[in-house]
Parts: sequence; C-alpha cells; structure tokens
Amino acid sequence: MSKISAFRPGLKTVLKTTTVAGLAAVMLATGIPATVSQSFAEAVSVEGPKVASFADVVSAVSPAVVSVRVQSDIKPANDESNFSFNFGGRGFDELPDDHPLKRFFREFGGQDDMHGDRGPGRQFGDRGDDRRGPGRKPHLRPTAQGSGFFISEDGYIVTNNHVVSDGSAFTVVMNDGTELDAKLVGKDSRTDLAVLKVEEKDKRKFTYVDFADDSQIRVGDWVVAVGNPFGLGGTVTAGIISARGRDIGSGPYDDYLQVDAAVNRGNSGGPTFNLSGQVVGINTAIFSPSGGNVGIAFAIPASVAKGVVANLMKDGKVDRGWLGVQIQPVSRDIADSLGLAEAAGALVVEPQADSPGAKAGIKKGDVITALDGEPIKDPRDLARRVAQIAPGKKVEISVWRDGKSQNIPVEIGTLAGEQIQAATSTDEAEPETAPSEQALADLGISVTPGDDGLTVSSVDPDSDASDRGLKEGDRITSVNNQVVKSADDVVKVLNSARKDGRSKALFQVETKDGSRFLALPIDQG
Repeated sequence: MSKISAFRPGLKTVLKTTTVAGLAAVMLATGIPATVSQSFAEAVSVEGPKVASFADVVSAVSPAVVSVRVQSDIKPANDESNFSFNFGGRGFDELPDDHPLKRFFREFGGQDDMHGDRGPGRQFGDRGDDRRGPGRKPHLRPTAQGSGFFISEDGYIVTNNHVVSDGSAFTVVMNDGTELDAKLVGKDSRTDLAVLKVEEKDKRKFTYVDFADDSQIRVGDWVVAVGNPFGLGGTVTAGIISARGRDIGSGPYDDYLQVDAAVNRGNSGGPTFNLSGQVVGINTAIFSPSGGNVGIAFAIPASVAKGVVANLMKDGKVDRGWLGVQIQPVSRDIADSLGLAEAAGALVVEPQADSPGAKAGIKKGDVITALDGEPIKDPRDLARRVAQIAPGKKVEISVWRDGKSQNIPVEIGTLAGEQIQAATSTDEAEPETAPSEQALADLGISVTPGDDGLTVSSVDPDSDASDRGLKEGDRITSVNNQVVKSADDVVKVLNSARKDGRSKALFQVETKDGSRFLALPIDQG
C-alpha cells in the first residue's frame, strides 16, 4: 500500500509542472516571452441587398428645380376709406427704429406722422397726396410660394396656375440660393399650368429638364418628387405611381397621376421625375384630411402638360378645340337600352345652339363612339381629345344612332375663354288633354303632360326609377331619343323597344340642374 503511493506525484508537484509547461508554451523560438492578448468576438455585420439609389437622379435634376415666391399688390385698408387712427399721442418717434410699433406707424401713418406733423385736416393714418393716386408704387406683399422647374435653357419655368394666378411680381430661387426675377408669360386655369420667364441680362444658360412619355409609365414604377414644401427649399421625396387617370373633380380635363411620394404645401408646381430624370408629372394637389401628406398626391401628366406649356411659351395662351355638346357617361344600363355592345363612349345630352357639333348634325341621344377612327372611352376622353385639336381642323366623328353607327364630318371650333361646352334646352310641346298616369305604373312613375314635356307627378320609392334618381317634378322630354308629349307616346316607344328585344329604355330628363339621361328597365308587366 505504501509502495504504490510512493510513485504517485503530489498535488503541489502537478501544479508546478503545469505552470512550467504553460510558461514554456508562450515562449518564442528566440527565447523572448510573447504578449498574451484577450480574444473578443467580431461586431455584427450583415451585407444588405443591393437597393437602387436615387442620388444620381437627384444630383442631375436638382439644378433645374426652383422655388417660386409670389408677391401681390396689397392695397392698404385706409386707401379707400375715411378710417383714421387719430390717437393724438406723442413719443412714437422716440422708439427704436426696429421697434414693431414704429415700423407699423411708419407704414400706415407715414413718416411725418411719427413726428406729429400731420398738417391741416390730416388724421393719423392719412398718407397725404404724395403717396396716393395713380402714381403710387405697388405695395407688394408675399402672398404665395410654390415650386417649378426650368423647361428650357433660356429660362422658361413651368409651375401651377394656382401658385401665380394672383401675383404681381415673381422671384425664383435656385437650388444654390440664387434669386432671380421672373415675369409671367401665360397661364391656363383649366389645366392649372403656368409659365414664367427669368429676366436675365447676361443670357445665362440654365440646366433644364424635359417631359417624359408618360404612356410608358406603369402603376408601381418608382418616381422622385422635388420641390419646396413649407418654404424649406429643395426637398426630395420618393414613391411609386399609385394610379393613373384620376378624376378629382377639378375640371373637364382631369387625368391625374396619383403618387404616394410625400407632397405637401409648397410642392405645387414641382416636378415628379422618373428614374431617367424626365418629368412624368407636375404636382398640383393632395388629398389630406389633416392638411399634411397622407400618401395621396396628384400630378398633371406630362402628356397633358407638354402641349399646354408649348402653347403658353409661344402665344401666352391656349387655343382649344370646341365641339359644343353636353355629354354624359354611357352606363351599362344605357348601353343596353340603346343596343350598344359595350358601355363606352359619350352620350350627347344636348348640342349647343350654333356650335360645331350642332351645325354638323350631331343630335341629342347620339353616342359618340370614335374620333377619327380612335375609340372614345368616356366623356373625359372625348373632352381632352377635342381640346387638343387645332381649331379649324376637320375631323370625323362616329356616332351610334337608331341602332346603327354612322360617321359625321365636323369642323372643330375654338373654345373661347371659360366657355361652357354645352347648354341645356327645352322642347316646346303642345299640352295633352288626356293624361294617362296608369300607363306607366309598371315603371313606378306617373306623369302629367305640361308645356315642355311630361312632368313626373309621383315616383314609387321602391322602384328602379327612384333608385336611378328620378324625382317628382322632373320632366321627361324623350324616350329612346323620340320626343314624347303624352303617356301614350311613352308606352308606344316602350312597346317598340320590347319588340326589338331590349330590356331597358333611355329616358331624357330635365331637372333644375340640367338635362341628363337614365336607363329604366322595361321588362316588367
């Protein structure tokens, strides 16, 4: 037992041996001790996906984008009244020159008033003859600000009409802070576009951008908006095209691009670019319950702006083609009532007297289906395309009338000023002596004859007529484009439509808001 334990090393011996081995392990071959350092794990680093940057586009287009400052001639309140401050106090001249009160009374009372030298009959606040009258210089005050961009190297700038419409003086601020005076070349309220021209004596050449072919833009494409939100100066935001062809009720030529790039007050008139640095739209409106960006902005498409801007640069105004007809959409029910295969085109409610359309023979109840062979999608499509035609040009309009298509040659007129495209009319009719209300009971209406059509005397609230907006007091002037003077006339037209296999009839109705068409089902009874 003791013999065995004699060969077992003690604990102290083991520790000494281990220590010596450890020291030997950290000795270099030269016998010089090496430094021992503590080991740490590497910091987290993840290689992210390659995402396209907008920096190259922004760098290229930013010199072409400007801020637009607008000043207007604000007439002081006391210019047209006998109002006077008549304080009679003293000591205002002793106030510091930068004191708000001193600036206020110098502005509205004149410098002499500061010293109480009003002269006979003058009250504090009177400017005197030397500062009134036709020779008085305009009193310019900042009234608006927006954005714009150079569209040519010689200084033409595109912006919104609503930015500059009330302005008397205009200043553009470039991205490097340079301020330049500009003059208004022309504006167009229908498309909310305007053109300014920088007044440069040294014939400086400016960096400018061009319009894109927005027909190639797809929903989901990236876009970059550059502008002057809230007066902050050049600001860049990015997003996508959310939708095309938006109608926001601003006019007959609404065809907006909807984008979700952040657009705020002050961005109006600024460009929206594609990733090639071309202008696909001009920011003009936002939808915002709060007044700030909620990701819904609207831009005038380049295809609309290009022609308008060219006309404004050349003539300072826009001459548009004019057909002179009041039109409404063709619903599925209306298409069925007229025997049309699809719900497309523009239904003529009334041609305006002496208009190009009326002179060519277009009649109420016609459906305009094509212009020079190109199909018409809806009334907005027709309005835009007619507006783009040069006045005096002859075109061919295809209409659907009496169950068949026919072509009508028309010489396009000139749309003057804010002329309304059409006017409603009334059809004179002899009164019918024997009204027959029961004849239309199956449609949920009863009528009585009047001097200018059949007056709706009652409407069943549970009927299709009520659902489609027919109301008591409305006047029915025609059914399926045939003038009706009595309930019997209506019944004859309806019976004829049923024989032709139609399930609906087209009623022309006059209301206090104008004339319109509605399709009513006639297969009851």
